[in-house]
Amino acid sequence: MATTPEIAEERNPARRVAIGVVLLLAVFAFWYALSDRLAPSSSRGIVSANVVQIAPRVSGEVVQVMVDDDAVVQAGDPLFSIDSRPFELALRQAEANLANTTQGINASGASLVAAQAAVTQARTGLDTVRNDADRTFRLTERGIMPKAQADTARGQVADARARVQSAEANLKSARMQLGPKGADNPLILGAEAKLEAAQYDLASTTVKAPHFGVVTNVTLSEGQFIGAGNPALTFIDAGAAWITVDLRETKQLLVPGGDP
Repeated sequence: MATTPEIAEERNPARRVAIGVVLLLAVFAFWYALSDRLAPSSSRGIVSANVVQIAPRVSGEVVQVMVDDDAVVQAGDPLFSIDSRPFELALRQAEANLANTTQGINASGASLVAAQAAVTQARTGLDTVRNDADRTFRLTERGIMPKAQADTARGQVADARARVQSAEANLKSARMQLGPKGADNPLILGAEAKLEAAQYDLASTTVKAPHFGVVTNVTLSEGQFIGAGNPALTFIDAGAAWITVDLRETKQLLVPGGDP
């Protein structure tokens, strides 16, 4: 019994399946091409961050470790501390040396010690702010941070520098109170320099986190002696992380320069 083409088409489902597959492939190809432009994606990417070795500025015995391996820390959080007793003794000796020097010219050095401490604190704060600002400037140039943060960093550096200038002016005023023999006395200036060094060393016995990040490779333990400049742990700067993604050129057609 002969069959007409219409009846053969109805009895052959392969034709319908083939048409459906072709239509599905056409829709998929259109969606794939459109997604390359509107929603580019990639299965290959790398997360990177700045990694630095944290080392103490002074040598001594570790008396306390405040962080564990892989701990998340904020800027300024203490990481570990070194025995401060030798540096406290050095500070007391420097203060006594300055007092003896001022007594030699029949003047009081109490206000001079306080003014010198304020200068040391202001200069230490300026160093911290300046280091943070330099990091912000580098990240801004690379497009990782917005330019507004660079402007904020410049303002913070200016404020810290103004505090140093104010503290130095108070120190100069304290010197002038010693009279003409004490204002520019080289013995007093030398005693002040030793006092500032002792204050700076004592402040350096507590090592703090430079930025928001993660500490790892913590190999410290209480009672361990560590030398100045020797790495104590690894610090991963989480605030400066960036992602590198491998994208085809067709996926970058709608990505203008400067996009984060």
